[in-house]
Amino acid sequence: MEPVSTDVEGETGATHIRIGEPAISLVHADRTRTAARRSSTLRRTLLSADVATGFISGTGSGWISGLSPGQALVLGVVLAIGWPMMAFLSGLYASTDLQSWSTGIGDAPKLVLACLTLSWPLLAVFPALGAPHAIAGALGASTLMAAVAGLTRAGARAELHRVPGLRQRTLVIGSGEVASQLVRRLDQHRELGLTAIGYLDDPGHDAALMLVPHLGPIDSLRSILDPARVDRVMIAFSRAGHHQLLDCIRACRDADVTVDIVPRLFEFLEGAQTVNQLGGMPLMSIDPPSFSRFSGVVKRAFDIAGATCGLIALSPLLIAIAIAIKLDSPGPVLFSQQRSGWRGRPFRLYKFRSMRLGSTIEVRDDGAIVKSRDDARVTRVGRIIRRFSLDEAPQLINVLKGDMSLVGPRPLVLAEFNMLDLDWHARRADLRPGLTGPWQVAGRSNISFREMVQLDYQYVAGWSLARDLELVFATVPAVLSGRGAY
Repeated sequence: MEPVSTDVEGETGATHIRIGEPAISLVHADRTRTAARRSSTLRRTLLSADVATGFISGTGSGWISGLSPGQALVLGVVLAIGWPMMAFLSGLYASTDLQSWSTGIGDAPKLVLACLTLSWPLLAVFPALGAPHAIAGALGASTLMAAVAGLTRAGARAELHRVPGLRQRTLVIGSGEVASQLVRRLDQHRELGLTAIGYLDDPGHDAALMLVPHLGPIDSLRSILDPARVDRVMIAFSRAGHHQLLDCIRACRDADVTVDIVPRLFEFLEGAQTVNQLGGMPLMSIDPPSFSRFSGVVKRAFDIAGATCGLIALSPLLIAIAIAIKLDSPGPVLFSQQRSGWRGRPFRLYKFRSMRLGSTIEVRDDGAIVKSRDDARVTRVGRIIRRFSLDEAPQLINVLKGDMSLVGPRPLVLAEFNMLDLDWHARRADLRPGLTGPWQVAGRSNISFREMVQLDYQYVAGWSLARDLELVFATVPAVLSGRGAY
């Protein structure tokens, strides 16, 4: 191959690279070393998170079982060693998983299995230590380990993925609306560890919305993978032909580059449950949404238990916020407003007041509420509680009353609800509006009204209790990040 020269835009600016077989070999080796360093660093970070998980779970379960403080500390040390070993044996340190950019939601089955497995020997350990509540201690240990490990591991991944040297350089194929959405999501979700360095698409396509540089046509993928030090390729909607896209995937496989594909009709794949075969051809089956009476009972029981525990656990903080609001500005502590609820029925939603008395809510022509980061109407306390979504905590009362659910579509202001004019928009009202939901995790105020409605429809169309649990756990890092909170 004749050596050529090119300029590639990187995180630290443009880099002039001499492209040739020796150069490509060196860059490929450099990318391999970077991937190995990424896995090694993440392994050490997850190990630290697991050690902390074991110690917290051990001391906490020791207290639950009735052990003395000294015995509880000893148990904490034992589990600080035992839990990482169990996690390793359960495959939670697999090298393929360590290179993932996700928050670790896919580790949940292995995590639960590891916690349940470790609870069995603990059933023998607690009685041997003379614990008066051995069974409660074992159950408490497995529950604490599942909850704490999920949070610490997600936090470890999120913080590590923010380190510039460990982020994955991502190339997008496509330049339409979906590709531009993908680039915006990568920019908003820095905790995923992906940096969009540019896109490839053929001339003549609509690229006005793309926020990254155009690096060439799709056919140039093979020649740019190594010089641009690409770690991951994401194929969004493109007008490229079937064989052209297949060649892109083959090129990525040959270069050991990970490929992600945004499937067509992705808006409906929330309800996809199974992959069937038809004469060797895979088929994705999308079942129609169904909400049985039993499903409704389970979801409602989950709401009542979660809201009750939340109000009890947060009660000191809620009292402190109420006092701070009264001292900060004149007016009531709570703000209430009519929102559209289950099956379109209006209800009164409660929030901590975060604006000055007499402030009005502005609504754009498309129905979305007007918000800005430097809104003069927001009080000093209001900025703080909005930053961590604590202004929405009184909605736990709405959950107990049955107006809302812990997880569900966003509760729309009536002006927003009146702007929904398509038939499928009405499906979002099949479930109670939620305290959190896909819109909360996706970026809150950073996503458009149209995207929010689509996310709500996807959630309703593919509802499951497992999805609710996943969104609850994903809400914690989303809220702590403060992304889109204003």
